[in-house]
Formats: sequence, C-alpha cells, structure tokens
Amino acid sequence: MADAATIKIIVPSALRDFCGCAAELSVAAPDLRALLAELERGHHAFYRSVCDETGAVRRHVNVFVNSSHMRDLTGLDTPLASGDVVTFLPAVSGG
Repeated sequence: MADAATIKIIVPSALRDFCGCAAELSVAAPDLRALLAELERGHHAFYRSVCDETGAVRRHVNVFVNSSHMRDLTGLDTPLASGDVVTFLPAVSGG
C-alpha cells in the first residue's frame, strides 16, 4: 500500500478487550474498506466486534471519520488521509 495514509483509530473502552486493551491503533489504509481489511488481518477479534460475518459494519456500531459519520460521507469507500482519526463507537442503550 504505497499510497496508504497512516490513520489513527480511537478505540472506546467497550471495545478495548478485543485489541489488547489499546486505546488507539494505527493502520495504513487509503479508505475505510482497506482500513477494515487491515484490522481483520492485524486485530481479528476487534474486527469481528465491529463487522459481521459478511464483512459489513454491524448495525449497532457507528463509524466516524474525524467528526463525520461514514453514512454522511461515502460509506466504506470514504477516502482517508494522513492525520485522519477513525472512531468505532458502539451504540449504547438502556434506561
């Protein structure tokens, strides 16, 4: 991935057990789809907590690139640039 940007991934506390308790990860990827592929290779348990068996982001997980939700951008085809921050945020419910 010669043209891949290094992206910082913020890992919320609810998902840290799936990536060795890391609060942040760094991945080189040109877009969100490639970022997920890198996570599948390097942090499989974290990837499985974010994506289902078809590779789609789970319905209860929100994905933000900087401060924008991926659904407001171009979904998994959203391009990434050096310095971008991706956050995976599971929905929280209760009462």
